[in-house]
Amino acid sequence: MTTKTARTEKATIRRGTNLPRMGDFNESVILDAIRRHPTGLSRVELAQATGLSAQTVSNITRRLLDQGVARESGKHNTGSGKPRTLLEIVPTSRYAAGVHLDPAVINCVLVDLLGTVVAQRSQRTPSGGDTDGTVADMAASVGALVAEAGVDTAAVLGLGIAAPGPIDAAAGWVVDPPELRGWGRYPLRDRLSEATGFPALLDKDVTAAVVAERWAGASTDSRNLLFFYLGTGSGMGLVVEDTVLRGVSGNAGEVGGLGAGFSTRTLVDEAIALGALGAEFTVLDPADAQRGLKRLAELADEGEAQADGIVERLGIRIGRGVCAAATLLDIGTIVFGGPTWQVLADRLLTTIEPMVAQSPFVRATHPTTVLSTTLGENVAAVGAASLVLDRALSAQPRSLLLG
Repeated sequence: MTTKTARTEKATIRRGTNLPRMGDFNESVILDAIRRHPTGLSRVELAQATGLSAQTVSNITRRLLDQGVARESGKHNTGSGKPRTLLEIVPTSRYAAGVHLDPAVINCVLVDLLGTVVAQRSQRTPSGGDTDGTVADMAASVGALVAEAGVDTAAVLGLGIAAPGPIDAAAGWVVDPPELRGWGRYPLRDRLSEATGFPALLDKDVTAAVVAERWAGASTDSRNLLFFYLGTGSGMGLVVEDTVLRGVSGNAGEVGGLGAGFSTRTLVDEAIALGALGAEFTVLDPADAQRGLKRLAELADEGEAQADGIVERLGIRIGRGVCAAATLLDIGTIVFGGPTWQVLADRLLTTIEPMVAQSPFVRATHPTTVLSTTLGENVAAVGAASLVLDRALSAQPRSLLLG
């Protein structure tokens, strides 16, 4: 069973502890609970939902109000007794910046405490391999976003960076990613942190994308989620029981072994070889592939047989891959997104959705929701910023999304 709208699930609220010296964790529990209920929660409801004592909740909410992170948003009449005062997050109290380095484009965003984009910039990725120069441009874009939004730098929690794999997450390096010449073992996290003045985090772009969906997308209440990302390349981000799967080195999510590997360059090259596109669409640079991809999508929509066949075969490969992964991990929600997905979404969904619906394994014991992301082509950049929000605010001892 598939649908284009997310299942309605009861919001997940983590349990707190009344043990001494757990104030920071309990504060995150309260923040997370309030964040997940946009209509607000009363102190009584917070105590009931989190398992914290009324006194602990009162002390924490007082601190949050004093810090300006939360505010009282009105009264809720329960029908008996005194109306309860509701609390909600103040989105503009804190911000996070995110940068997505892709071989074709660099996207920069500034998001508020709820993950809403308040400013964004994009630029074509330079092809000359001048890594330090590119980092300087990224830093300038981040600084400009903060200035344009009128945000005090003290309110920016940090900077998240999403990059294609492989990465060395511990060292903060990108490690010779495909189609990014000159970026072999480059200390991107530390260089960009130094250039912006913000503390920084680095993660794979596919991991950042699933974090974005989990934090600010249409699947915020899904505890088991698969995000299939299509940009210059492809990959898969996975959340199992509220935890992102990163693997031993932080490079989980490669889909070549599932037969679902993809790059815009190879897709356009195939179209040229089969005569669906002319030689004028030959890819000389990763950014060039977008032009050919858009034309291929137009031809497929118009019913041109070669173009339609190329896109259909891609959809079959992706469909098989997500069905296999969803079956293996017992996933209930499959989300697709990324710059390339935005171009091919309608045509690919007509192939992939029936594959998921008809899979005897995926649908055997529970419905499986299939969605396109609501976060647009900036999903990885939003995810990069969401890494920072999660590190600062999430409510699990090992962090909700950062392992």
